[in-house]
Amino acid sequence: MRNLLIGSLLLSLAGSIWGAMFIAVRLTVGVITPVALVWLRYGVALVPLVLIMLYQKTSWKIERKDWKLLLISALTGQTLSIVTQESGTMLTSAQMGSVITAATPAFMVVFGCLILHERFNSSRLLSVVLATAGVLLIVVDPENLQTGSLLGGVYLFVAAITWALMSILVKLLSRYSVFTLTFYSVLIAFLVLSPYGIWWLINEANYEALVMPQIWGSVLYVGMISTTAGFVLWSKGLTYMDASIGGLFMFFQPIVGTILGWLLLGEAMTSCFLPGFALIAVGVVLAMKGGNTTAAEKLQRSRKEYAQMSLR
Repeated sequence: MRNLLIGSLLLSLAGSIWGAMFIAVRLTVGVITPVALVWLRYGVALVPLVLIMLYQKTSWKIERKDWKLLLISALTGQTLSIVTQESGTMLTSAQMGSVITAATPAFMVVFGCLILHERFNSSRLLSVVLATAGVLLIVVDPENLQTGSLLGGVYLFVAAITWALMSILVKLLSRYSVFTLTFYSVLIAFLVLSPYGIWWLINEANYEALVMPQIWGSVLYVGMISTTAGFVLWSKGLTYMDASIGGLFMFFQPIVGTILGWLLLGEAMTSCFLPGFALIAVGVVLAMKGGNTTAAEKLQRSRKEYAQMSLR
């Protein structure tokens, strides 16, 4: 139970930080393109990550056999998932974006069972259904539905799948410091996006707009807070619980985003917000009651997987 409480706190903080990120991203629309924003946020995030690792004297070493897994994780999560999420959000309505990305926990349940051999039971399935229904109540306004573009929907669907896959792969590298994993993942994504980012700075960047407080403030938030703190909290939180449980805390994004949009941007909050929040809370509690994989079970599973690898 202690692991579940610690993991819940860390994942709730990560989800809340990412919920506030939507406000920051919205302020940059029309000034910074989605891919350029992802590139800038990673460039900013590398600075505090390096300073933290130097201060804590964190090991920079990644074993050679784990580089392939780390590379796949960085390309799917920090690169493909974030770029498609930003691009999809630009092409669709906020409602559609929240609805499609809400599928992430469901994919985490599937990947958790297939890759990590985590428990699967009816209570976890029901928890995902209830929490997803809660998100739909919060973000969908029946009186003002917007369809958005088909391409935007495809982008967001890809973002949901790839983020779920990255979250599972990170658990396979949990023996490393979360700062080390986050640093290399962000660095890989930054280098991959650098050709476009540099081209954008030279040919398209509006420097007069970039020096506006709301623009550079938003870039600092998505870089230092959303990327550095958010990724570290998320990766660390997942080490304390099964991915199929942890995925449900992604639902904090639309909750926080809706509240902050109402408070700061004057956006309407539907009358279904409280019932939707209640369904999400019930779903999370139900998933946690379904049981977590114990340390003994994880050790036994690791030994079994090691033995299977030795026989190959």
